[in-house]
Amino acid sequence: MAIPDDLRAHLATGSTTLCRAWAITRRDGQQLGFTDHDCDLTFDGLTFRADTGLTARQLEQATGLSVDNSEALGALSAAAVTDADIEAGRYDEAEVQSWLVNWAAPDMRWLQFRGYIGEIAREDGQFRAELRGLTDRLNQPQGRIYQKPCTAVLGDSACGFDLTTPGYAVEAAVVAVKNAQTVTLAPLSGFEPEWFTRGVLRVVTGVGAGLWGAIKRDLSREKTREVTLWEPLRAALEPGDLLRLEAGCDKRFETCRLKFNNILNYQGFPDIPGEDWMVAVPRREHANTGGSRR
Repeated sequence: MAIPDDLRAHLATGSTTLCRAWAITRRDGQQLGFTDHDCDLTFDGLTFRADTGLTARQLEQATGLSVDNSEALGALSAAAVTDADIEAGRYDEAEVQSWLVNWAAPDMRWLQFRGYIGEIAREDGQFRAELRGLTDRLNQPQGRIYQKPCTAVLGDSACGFDLTTPGYAVEAAVVAVKNAQTVTLAPLSGFEPEWFTRGVLRVVTGVGAGLWGAIKRDLSREKTREVTLWEPLRAALEPGDLLRLEAGCDKRFETCRLKFNNILNYQGFPDIPGEDWMVAVPRREHANTGGSRR
């Protein structure tokens, strides 16, 4: 983005009143503003706080499709970026915008960088966040995979299934936490055993609110329901925390048809030949007409 004319004229004076400001928008919608000025700034409806100790290293920008990158350094504090929030993954892939601002006239500013947070490291009461430009997304593999299992995620735009359909999700309170990956719930009447296996557990209330985990196993006991995750959540669950369980999908054609009645949106190729067909050789006792090899 080009430097605005009014800011360019300000720079040309040789006596400037400049600072930098950063806005971070987490995936849960929470916004935080930071500035390296000694007073708070306000613009675009957001207050950029000066007491956070956040600084940024030199921004590296390139032409073409090269990736812009930088790094943000700051102190962990209860009022701004906390160790618990970083540990819980609340800043993973958060959107970042960085401006060069005339603090004497905040409307005079230049958006220098827009991207997202990459890796975050913590040490000695500080954090170090890698900032990646938007073109970094172009480094990720794109395209369709031809395979028998479905490539869609249950409930996404490709799948099209509505997870608010009655019978496919339920909210329940935590009764006990067995270990970092297993929680015990009250019996879930109306839901078959393993109904939520390969599904999603979302935390609705508690310190982990907004986090989610993939369900590895869903067991129905005599008086309880036990749900085990593939990986521990990055925030502790406590008895009484409200969870939302969403039905699981194993990506098979039969599951899509029988469990979800969503066969028209199946994103796999159930009839694609397997490897045994690819390496098969003609048989002497049958005519090689291109028909069935059986």
